[in-house]
Amino acid sequence: MKIEQIYTGCLAQGAYYIESNGEVAIIDPLREIEPYLRRAKADNAKIKYIFETHFHADFVSGHVTLSKETGAPIVYGPNANPSFEAVIAEDGQEFKLGDITITALHTPGHTMESTTYLLKDAQGKDHAIFSGDTLFLGDVGRPDLAQKAASMTQEDLAGILFDSLRNKVMPLADDVIVYPAHGAGSACGKNMMKETVDTLGNQKKMNYALRADMTKEEFVAEVTEGLLPPPKYFPLNVKMNKEGYDDIADVLDRGTKALSPEAFETAANETGAIVLDVRHQNDFIRGHVPRSIFIGLNGDFAPWVGTLIADVKQPLLLVAPTGQEKEAVTRLSRVGFDGTIGYLDGGFDAWKKSGKEYDTVTSISAETLKERMASENPEIFDVRKPSEFASEHAKDAKSTPLSFLNEHLAEFPEEAPFYVHCAGGYRSVIAASILKSRGIHNLIDVAGGFGVMKESGIEVTDYVCPTTL
Repeated sequence: MKIEQIYTGCLAQGAYYIESNGEVAIIDPLREIEPYLRRAKADNAKIKYIFETHFHADFVSGHVTLSKETGAPIVYGPNANPSFEAVIAEDGQEFKLGDITITALHTPGHTMESTTYLLKDAQGKDHAIFSGDTLFLGDVGRPDLAQKAASMTQEDLAGILFDSLRNKVMPLADDVIVYPAHGAGSACGKNMMKETVDTLGNQKKMNYALRADMTKEEFVAEVTEGLLPPPKYFPLNVKMNKEGYDDIADVLDRGTKALSPEAFETAANETGAIVLDVRHQNDFIRGHVPRSIFIGLNGDFAPWVGTLIADVKQPLLLVAPTGQEKEAVTRLSRVGFDGTIGYLDGGFDAWKKSGKEYDTVTSISAETLKERMASENPEIFDVRKPSEFASEHAKDAKSTPLSFLNEHLAEFPEEAPFYVHCAGGYRSVIAASILKSRGIHNLIDVAGGFGVMKESGIEVTDYVCPTTL
């Protein structure tokens, strides 16, 4: 028996490759399916099943393409209603895979079709669970994704999740291994551990949601507390996962068309495409196509695209580092953004050499900001998460979280210079690009963000541990 976790850091997502005696099951595959096909070929094995733990909201799964390519059936748990052909498993239904068995345990709560898959080894012993978004390490799946259960409240779903965990998961032995669908950084939970594999016994000790003496009322209150609104692209990804989508090969073919600066500019004007600059933030600061939006590949690229652009059908044109155009299109497709129509051939250097107009971002060091604060009363805007701001922030700074920047546009000065920062410099440049695209140019980025601001001696509030917020 072989179990391989295929973890994608930028999505904080775990897919699983399971092989036994020449037969393979894939759980929650990513959209690009070649890695699974290569693994199966190397093992001289056949992909027999494609298991989906639920209709994912934060990424587009590869189930449809993988099934088409291999002929393997797609398996969902009870209550699933996809538009394509699939096996809708009954609670407790077993699937033989070589010498092992995978059992569908219906565990609704995160969504009503959510299912945990229990793997029994060749001796029939419970070995591992693939818990999807039902159970994370340190947390459980958020119960507020109302687009999946429109007639139910988040409190209703949380109560159902409590019963699922107590009746289906917690009775399992402590040595059962937990393989979740996500780790720290995913928007599908709020307190996930950085580890991606653990034992159920340790989770019973460490995970607040699995306390043995916890009442349902306490569980509902704690699980629903402090939930930020889900990203706007989530329901669009659910729709794609339920109804199907274009083959990724077609998406790549459309998206990796090299365009000269002239053709690039014409395409932007004629299609209404957003120019998405995916280079490093320092390169964007030094020069970029006017009104382009920066979201760099070196950060949490796909989730920020989904959060800030939201509409998966929005046409996109890319400015990318040479050789990384395909990577950018692939990572966009993982969250359902299939509308890339080309990239700037030769990158920003080609645009600049063509003599076309370009823009820059004014950026200063934390030391310079500190000097200006001694003689001025500058307005400082912190675009970190509300929890980061509440934990510690520069004195008199205002909280304007990047996720909700559009709701704060009226707060920025119309003429006077103001300063924008995040934790390390990535998110503040995203914010700067959005503001400049809306005609707000009197901003100044603080290079290095809050970390270097604090080191420079800029006065900050007393630290509050985030776990107490």
